[in-house]
Amino acid sequence: MKLRKGFACITAILIYSWATAISSAQSSQSQPIRIDVDLQADKGPLKPIWAWFGYDEPNYTYMKDGKKLLTEISQLSKVPVNVRAHSLLVTGDGTAALKWGSTNAYTEDKKGNPVYDWTIVDKIFDTYIERGMKPIAQIGFMPEALSTKPKPYRHYWKPGDNYNDIYTGWAYPPTDYKKWSELVFQWVKHSIARYGQKEVESWYWELWNEPNISYWKGTTEEYIKLYDYTADAVKRALPTAKMGGPEVTGPGSEGSQKFFKAFMDHVVSGTNYVTGKTGSPIDFITFHAKGAPKLVNGVVQMNMGTQLRDISKGCEIVASYPTLKQLPIIIGESDPEGCAACSEDLHPQNAYRNGTMYSSYTAASFARKYDLAQSHGVNLEGAVTWAFEFEDQPWFRGFRDLATNGVDKPVLNVFRMFGMMGGNRVSVSGGSGYDYARIRDQSVRAEPDINALATKDAKTASVLVWHYHDDNVPAPDAPVTVRLKGVPVQRVLLQHYRIDKERSNSYEAWKKMGSPKTPTPEQIVELEKAGQLQLLTSPEWITVKNGEAILPFSLPRQGVSLLKLSWE
Repeated sequence: MKLRKGFACITAILIYSWATAISSAQSSQSQPIRIDVDLQADKGPLKPIWAWFGYDEPNYTYMKDGKKLLTEISQLSKVPVNVRAHSLLVTGDGTAALKWGSTNAYTEDKKGNPVYDWTIVDKIFDTYIERGMKPIAQIGFMPEALSTKPKPYRHYWKPGDNYNDIYTGWAYPPTDYKKWSELVFQWVKHSIARYGQKEVESWYWELWNEPNISYWKGTTEEYIKLYDYTADAVKRALPTAKMGGPEVTGPGSEGSQKFFKAFMDHVVSGTNYVTGKTGSPIDFITFHAKGAPKLVNGVVQMNMGTQLRDISKGCEIVASYPTLKQLPIIIGESDPEGCAACSEDLHPQNAYRNGTMYSSYTAASFARKYDLAQSHGVNLEGAVTWAFEFEDQPWFRGFRDLATNGVDKPVLNVFRMFGMMGGNRVSVSGGSGYDYARIRDQSVRAEPDINALATKDAKTASVLVWHYHDDNVPAPDAPVTVRLKGVPVQRVLLQHYRIDKERSNSYEAWKKMGSPKTPTPEQIVELEKAGQLQLLTSPEWITVKNGEAILPFSLPRQGVSLLKLSWE
């Protein structure tokens, strides 16, 4: 009995402490927030690092909802969108499934001679090229006929199964590195013949995915050997092709750092397995960075700091190699956590995915990626959002995706907002007190993160404002005033776009319908409309005084606004 009373007392104290912390955070955020934007304080071009997307299941690419979503992704950006997918060389009949894909690009006849079939690979890449998108051509995984341990090969993983079940015969080194090299050579040559040299020169070619964990069942040295054979094949087929790697995940961990540095040491000063010369060709560098949400007292708590620490460590490693420091960096997967196909119903910490928490996290985290890269003096080219769609799955099941059954989720509208920003970054000050360093070290656990990213070109200015917190708890709206200095005209047209519970939010619209498992055609039309980016109010003309425009508004917790100003 005493133990029970003691446990109850401890539980009550914990709940009280949690509630007190939430109450404190809520009260602190009700204070007015001022954000100053100086349009004359130029910070250089805003690279479209957000225009990069990827997914596990390549065969979704050319399916009904896959094509629809790729069309929408391609239309949200003024620049070509880059797309990365797994399993482009995996053996199989092209049947789509969770965490699985296949193209049957390589088999062998009875005598062991190679048989190449690019039919499915072409269907995938044709879908991209038709939409003006650029493939990140991931060279992997191992065809069954080349695997050193081919059985079992096809897996049948589903949510709730052991995640390690996905790592089957496709994850092993080749039985013959020269056959592998010839496969890569033939793929690049085929691509040139089909799409033209100029087009293929604009792609990124990379080897494998996350070879520092079970995606690669060989040793570090065997991956390095495979890289040499792969890079040699790519460059023999097209000397001007862009080749990179190693796509390690979690640079913050000791094991990942060891793998990453071994690879970097080799491309700089190792003995090439193919040529015998020093070093290996490399044109860009890749690594992955993920956050770490969890459930705390029944509340989803994100951890943006974990993701930013991985990005910071990855950039630090690259910066430590003087001859490689200025190469483009692609964060090959850059997300709030690590399993897109793990559903919310079985993993409640992933409940952030359907609503506005995912969109506000995305806005706040992408803005800090620019600052992190700048702090290390490296060249951040892109950050791949590992989210796509899952064909013929229940509505809003809670996968990490951009759309469900052809209906866009709120997070896709953040990328539409990014796509409307152009020109150069300009200075932003004020806000609620967070910068990249504080979030990297502490995440967002005290007051909310209310801040902005701003750009300007010849006749427009854009300010992206978010109201983010790691804890997904109700909180008052934040009174925000954005003050723009250096506006070059006396009147500007303001368009205020918004993502919140009422706007640009198909999930809330679906819940208001009663969360139908099979929406009617009329309901689907309504959901598609709700999934598009919406204005908060009608466009209005704003008077500018002494070069300043004052824009006050209220921003809900986990909401995102884009203020788009234009003038003649």
